[in-house]
Amino acid sequence: MRKLIKTHAGTRLQSRGDPFQTLARSIIGQQISVKAAQTVWDRFCAAVPEVAPAHLLGLSEEALRACGLSGRKAGYVRDLATKFHEGEVHPDKWQDMPDDAIAAELLSIRGIGRWTADMFLIFHLMRPDVLPLGDLGLIKGVSQTYFAGEPVTQSEVREVAAAWAPWRSVGTWYIWRSLDPLPVNY
Repeated sequence: MRKLIKTHAGTRLQSRGDPFQTLARSIIGQQISVKAAQTVWDRFCAAVPEVAPAHLLGLSEEALRACGLSGRKAGYVRDLATKFHEGEVHPDKWQDMPDDAIAAELLSIRGIGRWTADMFLIFHLMRPDVLPLGDLGLIKGVSQTYFAGEPVTQSEVREVAAAWAPWRSVGTWYIWRSLDPLPVNY
């Protein structure tokens, strides 16, 4: 880890956007290329006066599909907007809530799984001690950095990352840099 930190000095983890936009962008970008996700996001932004729950709820499914969203993703972003609009999630309280409680709220939204919740905790809320065991980049990076490329289990990753606590988000970020020196923001 010491070598990775020295290699990537001067770069850092940064938050961007508001929680609704961050989560909407995460849903829209799931399982498509970064370029395709940006194209769909740009169309989505052009379709609403502001990327906010009330504006999104004003769009029909056809309008969402015209932006490039699949029927399933259109349903997911509408569920996200509904949960925010009706106060079923509490973004104003997240700064004071524990990670697991925030993840539980996020997991109640259709289209958001554990990986997306972990990325939100790391990249939006800047939580310092999240270990996204479902992230393939983390698994691959630990394999290459600590096990000479041999396959590793989530248990082995958890054991390696125990030394990073209470800064496992930071350790994960450096492991990602070992694979791709350009930081990704969610």
